[in-house]
Amino acid sequence: MELRQYWAVIRRWWWIPVLTVALVAVLTLVMQRPWQARSSAYVTSLSFSVGVQPVNPGDGEENYYTALASEYLIDDLSEVVRGSEFATAVSDRLASQGIAVPPGALQGSTQAGKLHRILNVGITWGNPDELTAIGDAVAATLEESAPDFMPRLFAQNGAAYLVNRGGVAEIGPSLRDRLELPMRLLIALAAGIGLAFLAEYLDNRVRSREDVEQLGLTVVGEIPKQ
Repeated sequence: MELRQYWAVIRRWWWIPVLTVALVAVLTLVMQRPWQARSSAYVTSLSFSVGVQPVNPGDGEENYYTALASEYLIDDLSEVVRGSEFATAVSDRLASQGIAVPPGALQGSTQAGKLHRILNVGITWGNPDELTAIGDAVAATLEESAPDFMPRLFAQNGAAYLVNRGGVAEIGPSLRDRLELPMRLLIALAAGIGLAFLAEYLDNRVRSREDVEQLGLTVVGEIPKQ
């Protein structure tokens, strides 16, 4: 099939791609409702230096095992930060300041990861003022109460120190949110064009001289359109 024939098929069944794109656009707009104002979200990050101090710093073998223990300590502590007990401790600390934040909400809004011997904690929240207080409570809980969650490791001169405190930043729309509607429309257009060619394939009406010749019949005359 030549390009002109492809174009003829699209022109003949143009309403199928148009209808498909229109339906997808309407459904997407109804579900996403971009005209409604979305609640803002804010994020902050904290970095902690976590480690165990060697008893004899000059002992190379002890330094090695101390560094290894620090790695395990950070791995375990990152799980502690994501756990319910830590969230409850932070919630209790906030409650003493007159700020009511449920532990479950804290747990769902807190992420923890590690890079080398640095524990990174990210917190997402809808209120920037409360987020600042939550960050302070997380930092204080880790620095002051970490041994309560891991007494064995922290008993060996273990400590967690806040080394970096990021500011509170508003989270803008993600790349997925910005591209979701255009991508859906492109997929709908491709699907509509595919349906148009399917309709052409299933259509057994004769429209041109070529259609007659494909049936094995001889064309003896052709009536012009005008």
